[in-house]
Amino acid sequence: MAEYQHIKDDKITFRELVLRMRGWGKTFRSKWKILAIFLVVGMLLGAAASFLKKPVYTAETSFVLEEADMSGMGGGMSGIASLVGINLGSLGGGNGLFSGDNIMELYRSDNMLSKTLLSPMAGDSTTRLIDRYIAFNKLEKKWKRKVDLSTMNFSLPRDQFTVKQDSVVKEIMKDIRRDNLSVQKPDRKLSIINVTINSKDQVFAKYFNEQLVDNVNNFYHETKTKKTAENLAILQSQADSVRRILDKSLTDFASATDNVPNPNPLVQRAMVETKKRQVDVQASTTVYGEIVKNLEIAKVNHRNNSPLIQIIDSPRFPLEENRIKLSKGIVFGGMIMLVLGIFYVYLSTLYRANIRQAA
Repeated sequence: MAEYQHIKDDKITFRELVLRMRGWGKTFRSKWKILAIFLVVGMLLGAAASFLKKPVYTAETSFVLEEADMSGMGGGMSGIASLVGINLGSLGGGNGLFSGDNIMELYRSDNMLSKTLLSPMAGDSTTRLIDRYIAFNKLEKKWKRKVDLSTMNFSLPRDQFTVKQDSVVKEIMKDIRRDNLSVQKPDRKLSIINVTINSKDQVFAKYFNEQLVDNVNNFYHETKTKKTAENLAILQSQADSVRRILDKSLTDFASATDNVPNPNPLVQRAMVETKKRQVDVQASTTVYGEIVKNLEIAKVNHRNNSPLIQIIDSPRFPLEENRIKLSKGIVFGGMIMLVLGIFYVYLSTLYRANIRQAA
């Protein structure tokens, strides 16, 4: 019972809480000059930040991606193509390769980012995007203790890069993924994808965005149509080969006919060679006709398997500019420093009331 009474006595009452709040209110009012100094300094710092901080430019590309639907074409094509050993039925599969978030992760991949960084600037084949990134971020000065960027030539083929060059490219890709690149869908139910690049350099933001979207979309298209393109090439090669055999068979048939211009109907042996050549022509014609049919079907299959990538919006100069407005900088700077001033007064008061008295 005594222990419970002790805990109850240690609890703060509402009256004590009100008295303490009044006491702190008087303390803060008495230190209004210090708080005013913090407020004015914060407003000045916020105003300075709005003038000194460089604006950030936003380049955004939005496009719609529509997958090809091959479900209604597989049966007939597969049956005909199987005559020459070509499997068309499986060529429409793999639609899940870039479904969902996979294509968005492709935009963040090292392969696509490095290929984009090492691409030349539009209208300037001697300058790479990575060179401009290094220039406006002043990386030569920031990284001078680690690496000499002025001696590096990023226009060389990638397989000729040194270890330090590869390290620089990887570090820049890491910074872009963290600070500059954003890939997202406005709505998970839609097939629209937004690719956004934020940068302090307006030209870099625009051209990097355009080049990245172009590289990824081309890679996507080539991958989706790779199987059908290979199948089309095989059928074309077979058609050309059979056509050469047919032409030769026609020539041989004509030669055999010319050798016996007026055959004796009583002597059948003289007609044997001509009939052989005629059979070769008929067989080659039949095979060539079937391969041509399959070739035309493969061309249709290849076109239908190609995904539709339609650009909706692309970045144009001038880009959207994000900077700290003067009024916003003054307000936020003043509020932040005022809060810091309140903490300063609070802690200094506690220090004088407790630490110094105990000493």
